[in-house]
Amino acid sequence: MVGWRPLGVPVSDGTAAWHRPLGHTAHGELSEATTQTPGMRRLEAISGKLLGSTQLWMGENHVAGGLRSADHHHGASETGIYVVSGNPVFVFLEDGEEKRIETSPGDYIFVPPFVPHREENPGDDQAVVVLARTTQEAIVVNLASLSEWKAGAEE
Repeated sequence: MVGWRPLGVPVSDGTAAWHRPLGHTAHGELSEATTQTPGMRRLEAISGKLLGSTQLWMGENHVAGGLRSADHHHGASETGIYVVSGNPVFVFLEDGEEKRIETSPGDYIFVPPFVPHREENPGDDQAVVVLARTTQEAIVVNLASLSEWKAGAEE
């Protein structure tokens, strides 16, 4: 026997994986020790390094007012973005033309794997978004432009 559930029901060896502890990163404990992109500040909250995740990376991105990130992509990782504050703009190419998605707090953005993009913050206040990726670490490939192709896993 491995342990006991709170209700006193024994946990067998076959179910031990279901009874691992939860991970927790407090707001003030987010880590800047992750790949960065010029023009933004990326903070790691859930990762293999911090909490032992194997298929998920989560964190925050901060872009100061009037700034924009460098062009970049996230390799094979799908990225979900939730806008917490500010009005960030997400820029990408579609049929060779720049497209802009203007957002507000509460909006969600999906970035497919390998799609070059950048975040811009045309407002005066800092924009903050929550990021979720399908890889346990933050893959970031910084690019010279939205039309550049570079397949590397990290820069």
